[in-house]
Amino acid sequence: MTRRKKSSRKPTRRKNSTSKSNYNFKIINILLLIIALLIIAIGFLIYIIDNNRVKKTIDNTPIPKTVEKIEQKVKDTKDKFDKYFDEVEKIKKDKFEEYTKDFYKDYTDTNIEEKKSEKSVTEEEKKIESKEPKKEEKEKAIFPIKPKLAIIFDDVTTQYQINKIRDIGYKTTISVMPPTKKHPDSAKIAQPLPFYMIHFPLEATAFKNEESSTLHINDTYEKIEKRVAKIRELYPNAKYTNNHTGSKFTENREAMDKLFKALTKYDFVFVDSRTTGKSVAKEMALKYNMPYISRNVFLDNEQEFNYIQGQLKKAVAIAKKNGFAIAICHPHPITIKTLKESKPLLDGLEMIYLNQIPTLKK
Repeated sequence: MTRRKKSSRKPTRRKNSTSKSNYNFKIINILLLIIALLIIAIGFLIYIIDNNRVKKTIDNTPIPKTVEKIEQKVKDTKDKFDKYFDEVEKIKKDKFEEYTKDFYKDYTDTNIEEKKSEKSVTEEEKKIESKEPKKEEKEKAIFPIKPKLAIIFDDVTTQYQINKIRDIGYKTTISVMPPTKKHPDSAKIAQPLPFYMIHFPLEATAFKNEESSTLHINDTYEKIEKRVAKIRELYPNAKYTNNHTGSKFTENREAMDKLFKALTKYDFVFVDSRTTGKSVAKEMALKYNMPYISRNVFLDNEQEFNYIQGQLKKAVAIAKKNGFAIAICHPHPITIKTLKESKPLLDGLEMIYLNQIPTLKK
């Protein structure tokens, strides 16, 4: 019996010990829960306080002031870059163009001449034509057509120049230099433009800063043809090309004959910049059944506001007299400024791309 009593006491002690342990565990859990709730409550209070601070900050508008400061810094930086690039453009004046005396000559002819048809007109037909007004003349009388002016920007090599030119606010034609090591992206930047030309470097009479891959009068047809083929590859959508410098090349009949042969093969039309009064481009255009296109006025031989504006007035007068005119200039800061501020002079005119000249075959 004594052994049974001892065995009965031991389980009682174990039960009390387990009960006590469970009780302590519950207390710890309750304490942890209280601590967790306190942490959540404190966090929520901190969130409310911070939210109120942010609201007060917004109400006091310190953030817009910060934004204004950032915007001002961006503007100041942009102005510094613009000033730097404008200075670079000023330096470029004598570097990129030969500026011969022929640049100061103005031409008042209509520029476009097609090869005449071989079909002869009889005297009887001439009499009928002289008596009866042409359909075009009737339409012109009823619907008067605005004179048209195409302004070409030569020597374009950078996106910065393109941005400045497009900021003028009306249509102008950009003539892009073929890429070189000095301006490797000039083909790439032309592709998004709605219309552009190629400013083709040709040999000058006396010019130190010649572009790489400039064509010379003694180049073989194979070399010239290869160069034109490369231009076509670089500018698949281009149609028109005008000469960069080229006072010596465009005077040489043999050299121009080789060039026009290659241009015709790759579907280019030559625009005569008239860097020399002795250019044979008109003769070659007739030979190769190409429209002869040439400029009337150079706008910025002198980089001065009144001079450029005076040249622009000449171009406007020629356009009003002949129905259209072509002017050439360069992306100098003063040129862009003058054209931008001379919009009132263009009232009554239609500003066009070169390919919109009315007498060109579509």
